[in-house]
Amino acid sequence: MRESGDLLVCKGVTKQFGSLVAVKDLGFTARRGEILGIGGPNGAGKTTLFDVLSGLNPATRGEVWLDGQNITRAAPEAICHAGIARTFQLNACFDSLTVRENVEVGAIFGRAAHGLPGLNPSAEARAATDEALALVGLSDKANHVAGDLPVLDRKLLMLAGAVATRPKLLLMDEPVGGLTHAETDLMMDAVRRIKAQGVTIILIEHVMRFLVALSDRVMILHHGERIYEGPPKGLVEDRAVVDVYLGEGASARLAAMLQGAVP
Repeated sequence: MRESGDLLVCKGVTKQFGSLVAVKDLGFTARRGEILGIGGPNGAGKTTLFDVLSGLNPATRGEVWLDGQNITRAAPEAICHAGIARTFQLNACFDSLTVRENVEVGAIFGRAAHGLPGLNPSAEARAATDEALALVGLSDKANHVAGDLPVLDRKLLMLAGAVATRPKLLLMDEPVGGLTHAETDLMMDAVRRIKAQGVTIILIEHVMRFLVALSDRVMILHHGERIYEGPPKGLVEDRAVVDVYLGEGASARLAAMLQGAVP
């Protein structure tokens, strides 16, 4: 069921844990080449939705389609090989390996099933690694030990590992949590470079400056249901979003930001 312009199609997606419905009858699409931003209060079901899309916790009901392929019940590694890569809130990497070696893991295992890959990565894997390091700005730190990196570089390293799989769709879960204003700008630049390569991106973020600056569309979740979907500028005009998520103060600051009054 390939739908023109849509890379990801979710229909009636529900994820239930006993009596708790974390995601409820959610239908949405991600268009090719766009950035879809997802926001909402804690407990809204955002990360659970990513778990469903990436196969870590398959949907209880509903369907997930990627580029015309039904991946609803596919294993996480099969979904990765089909073209979905993901970053997490916590900075996951192999601390004892170098930056390059970490990214090579994604380049080797994130694109196809392997047994023993051999002692040396293929030319294709090396090329994917070099490209990913350049996109996130870590080329000059390729030989640094990952465990010695500061927080921003660890986040960028996790992003590079995902990009090295050469995904069609990249899921980013709170990529700028804990970063300074200047570090957030650097992450923003990296995301823009990745988008320019034709990668579709869905990102979850509470930092509204990051979310609205990058997103072509924004979807706000509350109790597992969508309460808003549309352009970033519409957030401050939606009463439900202001009441359950932004609040009056944050809404006023966001309105000023959207008007260019706040950098």
